[in-house]
Amino acid sequence: MSRSMFFAILASAAALFAAPGASNAEDVKSSMTSETKAMPKPAKSGLLPINGLNYYYAVYGRGEPLFLLHGGLGTTDMFAPILPKLAESRTVIGVDLHGHGRTALGDRPFSLEAMGDDMAAIVKALGYDKVDVMGYSLGGGVAFRMAVQHPETVRRLVLVSTGYASDGFYADMRTQQAQVGAAMADMMKDTPMYKSYVAVAPRPQDFPKLLDQLGTHMRKDYDYSADVAKLKMPVMLVFGDSDMYRPEHEIKFYQMLGGGLKDAGWMRENLSQNRLAILPNRTHYDVFFAPELVAAALPFLNGETKVKTWDEIVRETH
Repeated sequence: MSRSMFFAILASAAALFAAPGASNAEDVKSSMTSETKAMPKPAKSGLLPINGLNYYYAVYGRGEPLFLLHGGLGTTDMFAPILPKLAESRTVIGVDLHGHGRTALGDRPFSLEAMGDDMAAIVKALGYDKVDVMGYSLGGGVAFRMAVQHPETVRRLVLVSTGYASDGFYADMRTQQAQVGAAMADMMKDTPMYKSYVAVAPRPQDFPKLLDQLGTHMRKDYDYSADVAKLKMPVMLVFGDSDMYRPEHEIKFYQMLGGGLKDAGWMRENLSQNRLAILPNRTHYDVFFAPELVAAALPFLNGETKVKTWDEIVRETH
């Protein structure tokens, strides 16, 4: 496999794989470490035995609880550029997903549905009734399943660069994702993804097996459109304007949630409870650490809907 093809596949796999800062295939390796910062020290961390796995979790900050779910081949550490800001007003609970970071792969099949159940169990194990949830890419898929399968545990939901069906990707991305597997392991040994994995994984030798599990998962067709209507809690969708999802898929997702169907009205009387944010100059590979993500998501998570009307602005300026 040529170097160019390898990094093209690696970039395309970012629907599950966290590849920070990459704007094109050739730049993936060199830019993975751009815009990163040191993680703050967690106030609390540990392992939780959940449904046959030992999930690693870490807690940061103080305030209303916010579950933060990372992308594929990443950990909560990939949110280092934005986590301190979130933790200023939130208790941020980061979880290393099945087979990622400090959570061992185990013998259980890799499944979004199963991880959705696991996240709800973690919420209860940590003593919470409800949490806000923000998930990126793979973590967004897990957050979606968590909210569908256990809506009683999710107050508000932010899905970052997350689709509802496999046909939402550009066709060439699906072709490249299909090639992900253990055969890539040796070629990845110089990448930050591999190095960060072996630095903390309980069984570093499981890396090829994880690639096989993710590859098998990525080759499956899926369509969760029938489940979108089950999301009764407020939902925010966030994409980069140059994301790996087709724009029409992003808009359709928002419309299925009840947004973008009519004008909001002079007094915002037709405004949907749900939100759509398209961040400019952002791709799938860097949207998760964009400062604009925090600026867009926090007001939504805090339930802030009031804005000044034109009438009020005019009165204030006269």
